[in-house]
Amino acid sequence: MPAAIDEVRHSEKSIALEQIVASARPIVLRGLCADWPLVECARQSDTAFAQELARHDNGAPVDALLIAADANGTIGYDARMQGFNYDHFRVSVTDVLQRLAAYSRTTHPRGVAMQSALIAQCLPTLRETLRLSLLPASVEPRLWIGNRVTTPAHFDSTHNIAVVVCGRRRFTLFPPEQVRNLHVGPLDFAPTAAAMSLARLDAVDDPRWPRLREALAHACVAELEPGDAIYIPPVWWHHVASLERLNALVNYWWSSAAFPGHVAEPGLNALMHAILAYRALPPAEREAWRTILDHYVFEGDAASHIPPERHGVLGALTPQTEAQLRERALLRP
Repeated sequence: MPAAIDEVRHSEKSIALEQIVASARPIVLRGLCADWPLVECARQSDTAFAQELARHDNGAPVDALLIAADANGTIGYDARMQGFNYDHFRVSVTDVLQRLAAYSRTTHPRGVAMQSALIAQCLPTLRETLRLSLLPASVEPRLWIGNRVTTPAHFDSTHNIAVVVCGRRRFTLFPPEQVRNLHVGPLDFAPTAAAMSLARLDAVDDPRWPRLREALAHACVAELEPGDAIYIPPVWWHHVASLERLNALVNYWWSSAAFPGHVAEPGLNALMHAILAYRALPPAEREAWRTILDHYVFEGDAASHIPPERHGVLGALTPQTEAQLRERALLRP
């Protein structure tokens, strides 16, 4: 069995963001948001929770997936991997809630997953009640709603705090180096745009996924209830299973490089550039470039022998050096 994710059980006021991030490990923040009004509604009933959301809904369209009935709620590919196993819709939050209510009365419902809805755009009057004081106000909350849906292991290039506000969710996390063992699908043809593991965690003996058992040996897991939160570091793989007929989560993404605020994908952009630049080179040249990248990017001591005024792009990242790097890399903001 995967190990349990480390936990802290303090109020939000006693938790320092710097301490959380410095650990570079996932952390469960039990009861972080237990006093949110939305969480109180969820504790009353699914109906009370849904009514509270509908009361704040301004009708703005959000992204929602309707997953094929034979997928057992797991987001992924169709049988031939020619497409995905869901239909995509743009509807209101209330429309999603009504569909979920109808499916809750059926034996084998299709999976429903409302994805990454900016609360400021669709539920603006709810926004102020969902602030985390340990994050800057510029980090916007996003809402995810669905029934018993599973999102296979995938990663974000940003920091993430996710708060369960209704139902229960099980998070199974894998450190970045387990990319070799998770049997990840295509980078450029992925459900919801995030490259995902093709392996099912409940099928460790499936011969198609011979390294999955090794990945699970390095996994950690936690089950969260309303008011609980989890911190997920950048590039940690996370498999998320929603366990009730109605589940909802509010999350906050932020970037180390652009803190506070905007969500960018500089790491993924650089990965695509690296594939283009190095993948087709002969092995000896690829190994040489690996050494260069380690020296200039990952080891972090490439300029110690150079006078500080001549560090240039090897020094601290300033607006000027960022502009220089973008120009040289042909990257535009």
